[in-house]
Amino acid sequence: MALHVFNTLGRERQEFKPLNPPKVGMYVCGPTVYGHAHLGHGKSYVSFDVILRYLRHLGYDVTYVQNITDVGHLTEDTQGMADEGEDKIIREARRRGLHPMAVVEAFKQSYLEDMDRLNVKRPDVMPHAAAHIPEQIEMIEKLIANGHAYAVGSKVFFDISSFAEYGKLSNRRVEDMSGGARVDVDPDKRHEGDFYLWRPAAPEHILQWSSPWGRGYPGWHLECSVMSGKYLGETLDIHGGGLENQFPHHECEIAQSEAANGCPFVRYWLHNGMVTVDGTKMGKSLGNFITLKELFSGEHARLDRAYDPLAVRQFILNSHYRGPVDFSNEALGAAESGSRRLREAVLAVREAAKTAPDGDVSEGIRTALDRTRERFEEAMNDDFNTAAALSAVFELVKQTNTALTSGVTKGDAVAIDETFRALGGDVLGLVLDKYPEEGAGGGELLTPVMQLLIDMRAEARKAKNFELADQIRDRLTEAGVTLEDKAGGTTWRRV
Repeated sequence: MALHVFNTLGRERQEFKPLNPPKVGMYVCGPTVYGHAHLGHGKSYVSFDVILRYLRHLGYDVTYVQNITDVGHLTEDTQGMADEGEDKIIREARRRGLHPMAVVEAFKQSYLEDMDRLNVKRPDVMPHAAAHIPEQIEMIEKLIANGHAYAVGSKVFFDISSFAEYGKLSNRRVEDMSGGARVDVDPDKRHEGDFYLWRPAAPEHILQWSSPWGRGYPGWHLECSVMSGKYLGETLDIHGGGLENQFPHHECEIAQSEAANGCPFVRYWLHNGMVTVDGTKMGKSLGNFITLKELFSGEHARLDRAYDPLAVRQFILNSHYRGPVDFSNEALGAAESGSRRLREAVLAVREAAKTAPDGDVSEGIRTALDRTRERFEEAMNDDFNTAAALSAVFELVKQTNTALTSGVTKGDAVAIDETFRALGGDVLGLVLDKYPEEGAGGGELLTPVMQLLIDMRAEARKAKNFELADQIRDRLTEAGVTLEDKAGGTTWRRV
């Protein structure tokens, strides 16, 4: 089965065929770095991380570009246009008494730290909008020259009436974009849906540059068109981002890019769904967000406790990337329990690879692994259905625990481990090549502690103190640990 994706442009499921295989150019709108990343950001970037990983798993040579918005994203999102208000980063810099670029650097580093903890791969290129002002001016000049933009003093607007396909992504019509609730429309616009390409800056505005239209700064939508084109070419294979950016941001990107370059801008538009809290979108503007750092530390009123980053990643992947996921401690707790079961199965099979008797892969194990890969790729080829792919991985966890109880060869254990690494690790990012020591209970520190308890139980049984031996087993069972007595000794696993 070939990979099929749901293309927002046209709203249909299509077979994925890149422009110049095996090369794939993929661009995803990055964060506006004026605060710590929250769970909604986590859903977006984990989702596209798995898409990136799976494309590489299929053998594609992917160049992944994700921008950093450090200028031009304004505070007033009236009808989603973000054309009014002040720059979000400058507002935060003023509040903190810092230079805007100090704010950018601080929160960019915070964002990268959070993504690293979620096991999200770094993009190949992370361009800053403020570092590409000359290219943005050049695109504006091209749009003015070919009649798609107009200058009014020190302002430049894109003329949406000049682009017949404006609205094709969001399925909106130009004639329906008038007479709404917007009472603050710039009188210099020919049509209230026209959007800024260049804005004048007041003297006190810190982030401003010289241009043919006076000192100012570019509109928010322009940066993604310029930076994606610079690093990936005029036609991208994939452009991703949040569903909330479909209009106006992505619609405006299409208009200015195709008007300037005269060719299709993006072949496949992929949009991720939102994280909701009590059914309402999680977002900074609504004040109902939980930062990733708070999730990892448990320091938020809505959190019952801290959650392991891999558990948060699994919570995200339990839902389809295009669908919403509602925050709850119950769902996070279930994801953490599943993450723990996966880790313990992986650690157990790696231990078996060291201690099991020599032997080739048995026919039963080979069949089970082939079926797991088949189910996994079938799910991922169906528009990156991570929930179904996870189901295949956890069926393997169940089969692995059964096989370990019955006894496996070294060949069996190595083959199972390789499958966990390829599917659960390389693609889903939930299995690590090496697990760190965990002082809070688990991993390498837990192993000698468990061995001590197993030895104490063995001594109790040898001394015919069966009451103590049973007490050790029962207390471990209550803690979620099962002891298994075999001919070669006693082993343990979490359940």
